[in-house]
Amino acid sequence: MAGADDAVSLVELVDERRHLLDVAFWMLGSGREAERVIDEAYRQWFGLPEAERTRIGEPRSWLCRVVGGACLSRLASPGRCGAGADEVGGVPEDSSSPADRARRSLRARRGRPTSVEEHDAVVRAVREACAREDEEVLASLLAADAAAFFDGGGKVRALVGPVEGRVPVARSLLTLLARHPRTTLATHAVNGRTGLVVRYGRQVAAVISLDVAGPHVVQVWITLNPDKLRTWNHTVRAR
Repeated sequence: MAGADDAVSLVELVDERRHLLDVAFWMLGSGREAERVIDEAYRQWFGLPEAERTRIGEPRSWLCRVVGGACLSRLASPGRCGAGADEVGGVPEDSSSPADRARRSLRARRGRPTSVEEHDAVVRAVREACAREDEEVLASLLAADAAAFFDGGGKVRALVGPVEGRVPVARSLLTLLARHPRTTLATHAVNGRTGLVVRYGRQVAAVISLDVAGPHVVQVWITLNPDKLRTWNHTVRAR
């Protein structure tokens, strides 16, 4: 289980990946190769034992070194054929992952369906609490056993395990959504229900889906995986 103290702000995550892509593109001159190198670097990051990751004081510097080394290796390779698709994929999804188990548990425990009006009211209240960075109000909108799941797809340095408990979940969300002049948080239809879309500048940087039971959010699903956000960046409009 991840801790709220391990959360990273959205701005840091987006800027970090952009910087790494700039470095790789400058060295390789190919956007596709740069993407592959970055995916490879993050795969190495998540492949480290947790204790070793914790000891790395500057993750961005560590990732830069990995990216630089990978680029130099590619430049020195005869033919520069690059890596195959099977070498650069993100962390594979596991059908028995904590997120899957949580969804099954949610369906089993929460029998009463929440009306559209109730759901929308709770989501709007969550948005307001996040915008005001009000931890107390945000925590009050979460169930005592609330859980948050961060889907970075192994392609950004997001939390791997779930965060559990109303206060830890509230803190992890506020850390992720830390106020910045270029970030905006808006309500938008997500998977058929009202959710939240976070933009960094004009880029959709995160999509948040909330499972609501009665007056409380019981689970929060944060999509940060750049691959899953590509369609959003072409089609989304805040309302």
